Amino acid sequence: MSIAFIDLKAQQTRIRDKVEAGFQTLLDHGAYIMGPEIAALETRLGEWTGVAHNISCSSGTDALLLALMGLELQPGQGVIVPSFTFAASAEVISVMGAIPIFAEVDKISFNLDPEKLPQALAAGKSAGIDIVGIIGVGLFGQPANYTAIGNFARENGLWLIDDAAQSFGATWHGKPVGQLANVTCTSFFPAKPLGAYGDGGAIFTNDDKIAEIIRSCRVHGMGRDKYENIRIGMTGRLDTMQAVVLDAKLDIFADELVHRQNAANRYAALLEGVVSTPSLAAGVTSSWAQYVIQLPQGSNRDAICKSLANSGVPTAIYYPVPMHRQPPYAHYPVSACNLPVTMDLCDHVLALPMHPYLETDQQALIASSLKDALATA
Repeated sequence: MSIAFIDLKAQQTRIRDKVEAGFQTLLDHGAYIMGPEIAALETRLGEWTGVAHNISCSSGTDALLLALMGLELQPGQGVIVPSFTFAASAEVISVMGAIPIFAEVDKISFNLDPEKLPQALAAGKSAGIDIVGIIGVGLFGQPANYTAIGNFARENGLWLIDDAAQSFGATWHGKPVGQLANVTCTSFFPAKPLGAYGDGGAIFTNDDKIAEIIRSCRVHGMGRDKYENIRIGMTGRLDTMQAVVLDAKLDIFADELVHRQNAANRYAALLEGVVSTPSLAAGVTSSWAQYVIQLPQGSNRDAICKSLANSGVPTAIYYPVPMHRQPPYAHYPVSACNLPVTMDLCDHVLALPMHPYLETDQQALIASSLKDALATA
């Protein structure tokens, strides 16, 4: 039995006709950059988010960078960010000449732990850093607790970014991702729940000023036109071809989210009592970008991965090394709690295949192979 970690081929069969027709239209009009499909896509994204400004861009990383430009982050200022995340979440802070302050995550949700934010804030302040914001991450598909995080941010005069590279399409107590922070960023990398056939991303905000700066910075800090430069910017546009793909994928996105949840439910039933499976907070939905389990203490993860591979089951580790232990980031401040949950997760997490086209018999094989691997590793 062949099992794909993420099955983009099965998805493509559902949308290929529309994608090919869209490409033909694109080839006919020839507007490969900022063609009419871009505005149409941004309108459709707004239907999902319900926010005023839905701005497409060249990648999820560039979305974060543009958001920081829109928020006018200055060199030397500090931003709280989880250490258990992909590099982009902290990378963009450093690229701006600012300082990431690494914070602890919750063991169940994998997201920022609101109760540990004061310790991160204190660590930054003790280092003499002017902390101005927080970047939360909707890791693996579930939004962070932005009710509590937002309250903390407001109480301390901080802005808040939702790094929703993995959680676009999810909701927090009825509110869609896009409405949970001052600015929300997502990625359209092909492996994401809503992915293009190349790099892409988007930024969402209700703030007119922030949106104006982002749109300017997306095209070299342009003013009235691209040859008038009123600020330092970048090249951050989404190309029209990716908008064609994303438009087709939005047709089936809601249905795919249902199938992702069904797959997560099957995993939870199959693996109950075997490993620690992810669970959602009450009133929260996930886009299930990944399905990440926690192996029992003392498990030999490398041996388990090898055993699963021998059974035809692909796996991945998100993330084996936390950001604060990565060489380029090792000199930045770390929460006074020293991030024990983060360190434990890095040692014990394991991602299993997750996509809308997982079949029941495939998941049964994955579960049985995992049980065998745990028994022998």
